[in-house]
Amino acid sequence: MNEASLPQRIPPCGHNHNICVSQALETAEKRCRELGLRFTVLRRRVLQLVWDSHRPVGAYDILDSLKQDGKKAAPPTVYRALDFLIDADLVHRLDSLNAFVGCSDPSSSHRGQFLICRGCRTVVELDDAKINSLVQEIAADLGFTAEQQMLEIQGLCQVCREAGV
Repeated sequence: MNEASLPQRIPPCGHNHNICVSQALETAEKRCRELGLRFTVLRRRVLQLVWDSHRPVGAYDILDSLKQDGKKAAPPTVYRALDFLIDADLVHRLDSLNAFVGCSDPSSSHRGQFLICRGCRTVVELDDAKINSLVQEIAADLGFTAEQQMLEIQGLCQVCREAGV
């Protein structure tokens, strides 16, 4: 797979982040409407905060941002909003970082594979059918039924590698 074919979370040169966030919110509104889910003001704001950068964001960072907005929110409120967004396939939870990233393709249910730069914390989301298939095949060979798959690979992105991070 060459770099041009990778689904990018790293913004390319000339990337208009406002359009990126706007499109993510529009997609979320449409998805919630189609599924009959309530996309409340709080859930929308939490999703916007997740998408505000192309890096994983923690629940307490979201909570701090909500407080800066003048909203009185407690950790359970943020976690409930994040749980809703995860269940709606709008957000992924990265266990190794205890953080969240927006899903680049919520319209198709998929298993996540993530390349996580330990230098700049940038994340690239993959949805590689060959990886999914290989995991299912190996699990089946071992008599195991894989029900949920989340693969997190940590390393260094090209920029951090070249900077000697």
